[in-house]
Amino acid sequence: MTEEIIIKTRDARKEKYKQLCEEESSIPLYSQYWWLDAIAGSDNWDVCLVEKNNRILASMPYVITKMYGMTIIRTPALTKNMGPWIRKIESKYAKKLGKQKNLMEQLIEQLPSYSHFSQNWYYDQRNWLPFYWKGFKQTTRYSYIIKNNFSEDEAWMQLAENVRREIRKASNRYKLTLRENPTIDDFIALHQRTFERQNIKYPHSVATIKRLDKACKSKRCNKIYIVEDSDKVMHAGVYLVWDENSAYYLMGGGDPEYRTSGAASLCMWEAIKYTIASSKQFDFEGSMIESIERFFRGFGATQEIYFNVSKTPSLILSSAKFMKEYLAQKRH
Repeated sequence: MTEEIIIKTRDARKEKYKQLCEEESSIPLYSQYWWLDAIAGSDNWDVCLVEKNNRILASMPYVITKMYGMTIIRTPALTKNMGPWIRKIESKYAKKLGKQKNLMEQLIEQLPSYSHFSQNWYYDQRNWLPFYWKGFKQTTRYSYIIKNNFSEDEAWMQLAENVRREIRKASNRYKLTLRENPTIDDFIALHQRTFERQNIKYPHSVATIKRLDKACKSKRCNKIYIVEDSDKVMHAGVYLVWDENSAYYLMGGGDPEYRTSGAASLCMWEAIKYTIASSKQFDFEGSMIESIERFFRGFGATQEIYFNVSKTPSLILSSAKFMKEYLAQKRH
């Protein structure tokens, strides 16, 4: 049986979604209305909702950008995952899958016309089959997570020996310690140096980072870690955010002059210890870049898969994407 869909204006949908986020703790951090307001701007995101008897059964927020007159829906910067949220269904497995299919189809139907769609989904959303039937594609990606069933001592023993060595070096040889009350300006300065070292243009808007930092502070869900030496010179930093169940490594950076001080490992370890004490899991947010994956893996985390779900109705973009993938394969 088809679920009731209440057609609303965008403002009405977003107000309804705001209420859902405030009432439902299972809405993940990156899908929270206030996060989307901060990261994308309130005018640049919308949400699909499926309701029955004035109760939301499924939602899917999305961010819209324009490129050469084309509408692009994709996971925005500094936002690891989005995708559909479906209220817990208490039914036999076969019936539950049928209900999921029905709800997802209704979410898809509410999407505006677009040239390209791409979202990274949360780990627990594994049933993308209804999207496949609507012409979407899926790419498997990987992240690393430290579960919340470790003590600090047990987590330390899970670290690779080279990571423990780096942490000891930072603490004992270089005498690095946590900076007291680090500011967002301190962190941005370190983060920018990471890209300067690689001669890469800084990929984020400083104004957006500061707006996000302000929003996170108001929700009390962020913490900045910066380690410095005895001369108060900053070596490395980590920006941590969290929701009810998990802490997320959002950003990290360091001064390239001190790459060998062990500061990056020490800073990450301090963030992990805080997460363990808070009884949350620690999400490294993964990377498909080999060197970054190797660094994350060294902290003893468990590999987790998540899906990127995409669709490109635009022939121009589809052709460009095919050529990019073809040329990349030839290079390998």
